[in-house]
Amino acid sequence: MSQVLAFTEYREKERTKHVHRLHPYKGKFIPQLVEYFLDQHTDDLKQETWFSPGDVVLDPFCGSGTTLVQAGELGIHAIGIEISEFNTLIANTKVSQPDLLELYATALRLVDLLEASTSKETYLKFDMEVTEALSEFNRQHFPSPGYRKSVANGQIDEKEYSRGLVRKFVKTWQQYLSKYRVQIRQEERDDFLSYWFAAPIRKEIQLLSNKIRVIRNVSVRNALTLALTRTLRSCRATTHADLATLKSPVFEPYYCRKHSKICKPLLTARKWWRRYALDSFDRISEYQELRKPSYQVCITSDARSACIDSEIRAVDGGFGELIEKQGVRGIFSSPPYVGLIDYHEQHAYAYELLGLSRRDQNEIGKLSDGQGRNAREDYVESIVQVLCNCKPYLADHYDIFLVANDKWDLYPSIAEKSGMQIVKRYERPVLFRTEKNRNSPYSETIFHMRAKT
Repeated sequence: MSQVLAFTEYREKERTKHVHRLHPYKGKFIPQLVEYFLDQHTDDLKQETWFSPGDVVLDPFCGSGTTLVQAGELGIHAIGIEISEFNTLIANTKVSQPDLLELYATALRLVDLLEASTSKETYLKFDMEVTEALSEFNRQHFPSPGYRKSVANGQIDEKEYSRGLVRKFVKTWQQYLSKYRVQIRQEERDDFLSYWFAAPIRKEIQLLSNKIRVIRNVSVRNALTLALTRTLRSCRATTHADLATLKSPVFEPYYCRKHSKICKPLLTARKWWRRYALDSFDRISEYQELRKPSYQVCITSDARSACIDSEIRAVDGGFGELIEKQGVRGIFSSPPYVGLIDYHEQHAYAYELLGLSRRDQNEIGKLSDGQGRNAREDYVESIVQVLCNCKPYLADHYDIFLVANDKWDLYPSIAEKSGMQIVKRYERPVLFRTEKNRNSPYSETIFHMRAKT
């Protein structure tokens, strides 16, 4: 187990630098891991290099585009393949080069537009008054840090104490609702957007969506589209503790385990939209300063059957010619794990808002298939199909790096069936996780594979 590959020396800000935090994505690897294997340095663990500026690297499970972004920093051309249309949008927006002045001006205009168009809305008056009342209520009943110390010392039964106070404040909440006659829940609740979002937020998001949809500059439109879906994700009607795993919508005050006080559902997206629209500009600007001249393109396709050269050529003729001329030097990718993540469902809000086609049934290792024997066998065959489909595009003496948590020891079989061999395994502890079980031991293996000799 290599502590070098734990990357503990990097702060959270560095692990989510520039465009890597342009949009949330569950299941991505950190950029330092990609950089470690693609760059030109050597050390006691990495005693040779495999990629050089001007090479082409392929990521057939592109996800949110981490490999493409880091390749761009290093002057390495990169191809991404993704079954998810929204993931492709994330990846391509990260490596796009929009006109920065136009992006900033448009973002600021839409921030001002939302604030001006909602400034007289009754729900904002309701939200302001109830927020002030809740703040005073929390200062009185959940003083910081005294309250947390009392809970930790066993002087207060957190569950019983908070339950009674929630009931008390809900009565205040209902009084304000009656006063302002605000409609919190949407009348129709037959899809994700109507079920998980307060009515005022749905109205605000739709206003912004209509404005963004008609922006002519595609790269500016895509950047602000991602800022909008990022805003939408942060505004779901759920508790702060359940953002990663939605349980049931919350439309009245609740006791927040994360903050040890009573919190309330969001009723406006204004703060988040301003924050994310301008943050997107900052992150894209920062990356444009760092990237080196090179091609980075992600295509929406099934990596088991994608015609990589022709599909890239259809997007960028120059990149297609480059691939035909020099081939792909190798692969760096993290295939999906068996029965662990539903990659489409984690962005259900975006698919509905943008009207994108879902291809859940084509996901490899999808959550709904479970982790049983049949699921593992199907997984092996699918990864083999991907590798065999990629092989004709690879240059001679290629190098493949696949990041996996292979607890069922599937990758030796995958390598064998793909006509490859595992030449080395790099083991790394995964210490920075956002899921609720982040404190449980977890590790990954980076399998270095080459053609069988």
